[in-house]
Amino acid sequence: MRAWPSLLAALWLTLGVTPIARGATAFGSWAAVVVAGDDQGAHDGVPTRAFDNARRDIAAGLTRRGFAGANIAQFSLHPDLYPADHAARTALGPVATRLRELAARAPDGCLVYFTSHGSPDGVVVDNHIVPPAVMAAIVGGACGARPTAVIVSACFSGVFLPALAAPNRFVFTAARRDRSSFGCSENDRYPFFDGCMIENLPRAHDFIELADQVKRCVAAREDAEGMRPRSRPQLFVGPAFRAAEPAFAAPAG
Repeated sequence: MRAWPSLLAALWLTLGVTPIARGATAFGSWAAVVVAGDDQGAHDGVPTRAFDNARRDIAAGLTRRGFAGANIAQFSLHPDLYPADHAARTALGPVATRLRELAARAPDGCLVYFTSHGSPDGVVVDNHIVPPAVMAAIVGGACGARPTAVIVSACFSGVFLPALAAPNRFVFTAARRDRSSFGCSENDRYPFFDGCMIENLPRAHDFIELADQVKRCVAAREDAEGMRPRSRPQLFVGPAFRAAEPAFAAPAG
């Protein structure tokens, strides 16, 4: 048993990942971008605020769990409607640039969160489909081998797992690659997946526990509302991420 910490340390060094003490409040030096990629509801293009509501409240929840507000960038298609959030306008180039900038000054880890519509080809960002290979290039170019959590809330978002999976990554998607997710109409406050993230973030110990809680929450919500087929959120956790992942800070307040 005494050899186990040494084996983990060797794995971290081999992969270029800096180990983080599990008891530390380590997210203060993580870079994060939270992106609302679309503003259209589920019915004939009627506008929805569900994605922006999720973007705002995910960012707030991260701050309460130990992320530094100065290291979180938010993106919205209508930043003028949310002046208190200090969001930039959603476009892929600025998202990639801001992630690189934040990662340069917050070197301990990265979090990338997209909430939007999706297709079997990728996720919608400002009326464009961003495919998995492009997302992987953006994340890899900015975050390298540091611990990185990538969360994609969209229909068919399981398509991102093969391209984004890496030893230092946590990849969590709202649906299987062949399934829709739910809750993005003009009448929804949040997409189901995002609502479950927001509900469970205050009480989860870490990302892995959060994913388990969110999966159960999504299944219960879909069962309660008779949504079929189930979305089946997908999770990949690389061994280096699992070994180095810090705990969230105790909830503020």
